[in-house]
Amino acid sequence: MKIRPRILRQSEALRDMVAETILTPADFIAPLFVVEGEGIEEEISSLPGYFRRSLDLTIREVELLWSMGVKSVLIFIKCRDELKDNEGTEALNPDGLMQRSIRAVKQAVPKMCVMTDVALDPFSSYGHDGIVENNIIVNDKTIEVLAQMSVSHAEAGADFVAPSDMMDGRVNAIRMALEANEFANTGIMSYSAKYASCFYGPFRDALDSAPGFGDKKTYQMNPANRLEALRESLLDVEEGADMVMVKPALAYLDIIREVKNSVQVPVTAYHVSGEYAMIKAASMQGWLDEERAILETTLSIKRAGADLIATYFVKDLVKLIS
Repeated sequence: MKIRPRILRQSEALRDMVAETILTPADFIAPLFVVEGEGIEEEISSLPGYFRRSLDLTIREVELLWSMGVKSVLIFIKCRDELKDNEGTEALNPDGLMQRSIRAVKQAVPKMCVMTDVALDPFSSYGHDGIVENNIIVNDKTIEVLAQMSVSHAEAGADFVAPSDMMDGRVNAIRMALEANEFANTGIMSYSAKYASCFYGPFRDALDSAPGFGDKKTYQMNPANRLEALRESLLDVEEGADMVMVKPALAYLDIIREVKNSVQVPVTAYHVSGEYAMIKAASMQGWLDEERAILETTLSIKRAGADLIATYFVKDLVKLIS
């Protein structure tokens, strides 16, 4: 034989030298769940090993992540029930938990890239991502609030806003609002291809944001569709998105690759809560090697084309790749 591909697999050194996909701490975005109070650290039952934390302990977590080489966090907040309504009023509160969290994180770790969730579901009495009228999630009124929310986050110091709502035209509305309020340098990471997936359950447990009626299929995408993801992503880039996201990741690796081949901005993928929970549950049963499963699935997401990966395995991954 003249050609022996196995030669390049003969030793760990060779395998590392010719590896086509490499993970680094800078590839990861760490989701953070913030709750009111002090000294609070609550494990999320459906996300074993992951926690809701009060702001004081969130700051410690951010400092630890920065020391590990992680460059970005994505903030979500758990809004108290008495503050929820159909208009997202609390989302615009300059002293709301989200705004205080942004300021505190930027003050504690100024160089950390702070991204923020922009959607109404944590603040909605209906648990939906938009304003509800006659059991319909209305688009245009919603994007007006999302634009105001984004400006509020920028005022607090957010580096990137991340609209996760899937309303039509919201990237353009947000970009125009940021420009009009002199936040031209605030970035937009748009959830461009967010599917109506069954893999979001543990996340909704974490924030108590499950829809109060119906489902989210009138705005999140049909899992059967591929071309629609390209259309949504290209529209968002045209409207001013600086990054686009595919969510979930593992069941949509083909979509990540298609989007990567179609846009000229960074592509992010969200390794979502249900995907995390599956690996945790199987490893707890002894059915698979957790560390190898974490690495293999994350490598597959990056190999598919993701430039950045939002994942609940951030700290595990940094330890494993080091």
